[in-house]
Parts: sequence; C-alpha cells; structure tokens
Amino acid sequence: MKIKGLRWWMIAFITTGLITNYLARNVLSVSAKNMMEDLNVTTEQYALIVSAWQLCYGIMYAGAGWVISILGTKLGFGLFAIAWSLICAATSTATSWQGLAFWRGLLGLSEAAVFPATIRAITAWFPAKERSVAIGWMNTGAGFGAMIAPPLVVWAILFKNWEFAFVIVGGIGAIWSTLWFLIYKRPQKHKWLTNEEKEHILSGQEQQFHDDVEKKEVSKLGIWKKVLKNRNAYSIMAGRVLTEPAWQTFNAWIPLYLMTQRGMNIKEVAIFAWLPFLASDLGSILGGYFSPLCMKYFKVSLETSRKMTMMFGALCMIGPACIGLAASAYTAIGLLCIGGFAHQALSAALYSITTDSFGRHEVSLGTGMGGTAGYLGAALFTALFGLLITKIGYNPMFVLLAAFDIVAAIIIWATVRPYSEISTA
Repeated sequence: MKIKGLRWWMIAFITTGLITNYLARNVLSVSAKNMMEDLNVTTEQYALIVSAWQLCYGIMYAGAGWVISILGTKLGFGLFAIAWSLICAATSTATSWQGLAFWRGLLGLSEAAVFPATIRAITAWFPAKERSVAIGWMNTGAGFGAMIAPPLVVWAILFKNWEFAFVIVGGIGAIWSTLWFLIYKRPQKHKWLTNEEKEHILSGQEQQFHDDVEKKEVSKLGIWKKVLKNRNAYSIMAGRVLTEPAWQTFNAWIPLYLMTQRGMNIKEVAIFAWLPFLASDLGSILGGYFSPLCMKYFKVSLETSRKMTMMFGALCMIGPACIGLAASAYTAIGLLCIGGFAHQALSAALYSITTDSFGRHEVSLGTGMGGTAGYLGAALFTALFGLLITKIGYNPMFVLLAAFDIVAAIIIWATVRPYSEISTA
C-alpha cells in the first residue's frame, strides 16, 4: 500500500504524540487550585513542584537527545513515551507537595525526549525548505495539548477528582506509544512511501544529512565533539535560556492567574483558559509559513527568513507585557492570546534554525543541549516567579518575559551562521 503525501500524514501523527506529552504537562496547572486546597500546598510550594519538573526536564534534555541519537528515533522516543505515560498516571498517588514534586521530576526526565525526537524525525522526513512548515504544524501539538487540558481535566475533577485526571491522561499516552511502535519508520524503510515522494524528500536535504557523509563524520569525531565544536550550539542555548521562561509560565500559571487574579471559577477556566493555546497553534502554523513567504517576497536567504520570523514573534510579545493595563479578565485573556501566538511563532523559528545548524546524527543532541539550557533557565525563573508574585505581582513578570524574548531574537540574529560556514571554519 502506497500513500501519497505520506510525510504530511507522518507529521500529523508526530503532532499527536506532542499533544499527549503536553496533556501530561498541563494536568497539574489546570488542577492546581483543587490540588493545592486538598493537599494544603502553598503558592511557593507549587512553584517548587513546577520547578522540579523543569529542572529534571532540563537536566535530561541533552541526555535524551544523545539517547535518541544512539537508539534511533523509533525505539528511543517510544520508550520515553511509555515512561511519561506511566509516571503521569502514578502522580495520582501523591499525598503531599513533596510527593507531587517527586513524580513531576520523574515526568520531566521522561518527557525531555519529545523535542529531540520530533525534530530528528522531521529532519529525516522533510526537505530543508519544507521544515519550517512541518515544524510549525508539529509545534501545534504543544498548544493543542494545553488547549485540551482545561476542559478534560475540569471534567475529570467534576466527575470524580483531580487524581482521576492524571490517570486518564496517562492512559491516553500509553495508547499513543503503542501506535508509535506500529507506524513510525524512516522514509528509506517505509513501505507506504511512494518512490516519487522519497526522491522529493532525499533530494531536498542538505549534504550533512546524507548517510555516507554522516557515518564518516560521526565515526571520526563523535556526536558530542561535533556539537560542542559548533558555534551555533551556544547561540541556540542562549536563545533558549531567554525564551523558555515565557512558554513555561504560560503552561504552569495561566489557570492559576485567571482564578486568583481575575476572579474566574473552575468552570470559567474550562471555557476560557484554552484560548491562549489555540492562539499559540495559529502562531506555530503561520510562523512556519512566514519563513518561505519571506524568501519569496523579500528575496532573503533561508537563514534570514528564519531570523525574521523569530524577530516578528519576539516583538509581538509586547502584547502580554501590557497585561497590567487590562481592566477586565477578557482583555487579559486577549493579551495572553497575543502572547501565545507570538511565542510559538518565535519557537517554531528557533527550532527551524536548530535543524539548519546540525547534521542528521547531531540534530537531536543539538536540540537537547538547547533544551537543557532553556529549561534550567526556566526552572530558576519559575522558582523566583513563585516568590516574586507574592511581593510584586504578576504584571512586572510579564514585562520581563517580553524583554527576554526580544533579547533572544537579537542574539540569534547577530550570531547564528549557516551550517556550511561553521562546518568548514
């Protein structure tokens, strides 16, 4: 059986994996108020629970990228997906904030593989010029997962309790993991791929993704050594340190912000809290198409088009920075929607820049190193966030997040160079 346009069906399937991953992440934030009341968890302790996930996720991100490089995308990603599904379900057994922090830390260790694996799969399945579009669609999984979480988790809480929500989401992840092992293969080995599409994919990939070149270079230098010698790796790490706190704040704090600062009840959160994540999906998709449009209409290079997309997203983050001026909860939600759109457009561009900066065997580790830097920065920021919002409030923190994104875009614009230049330097 041959399927036309299989690469697009494959990106749809990969995206559903990201949805299950983000469902597992966002169960905590939606159930936070009920969970905190039930277990007597303070705001500062909740921040530590969130930081435990971010810290472990960050520590494991590069390690997970290396594991994916060694085991391959199919086996490596599948094993990590099974792990995060079981751990998510086990979180329902927690009886204290320390127990929640323990399970969230384990969840962070297991979920760290998702972007190294998905980015590696996209580099294998798409020619270079299509990757920003593919990554844009893939990145919608983050928004969809966060978007589905409020109504699903609120239903579970009203039907039974917050623990039941963790069990349901863990079960969804287990089902997807089984399907992953059955469906995913590299394009060179997939029987459903037509010969014409295989030629389209392979002929459109850069020289560094060709198997003969890659095997020779990997055996000579080693994956870690190649990535550590790549100057773009450090630019991407700096960019991730500055941009990751914004997205982690959106995922961990929006429901709690709407309930504690804007007076919404849990049913209103189910109705409205998903809207910023719907906007984030639009940002991912349009951000992916923005790059080829810049190439077409502004006649810029592939590299410059990625940077233009990232700068556009960073400047749009000025929207949520103005949240302190919003008189109503609905205006605040609108500004958060602008932030979700902006940040995921920026994020899709940064992931596209990452795929352009490394060879096929290096890209999962390069993505992982950037993620490690980003999530360690986010963990530190979240710990401070929990302390500072009780003293200075949420509004100055949103201003700071916008400033971080703009500085990150400037750094990427000034320092990232094409792979052909850095590989011969």
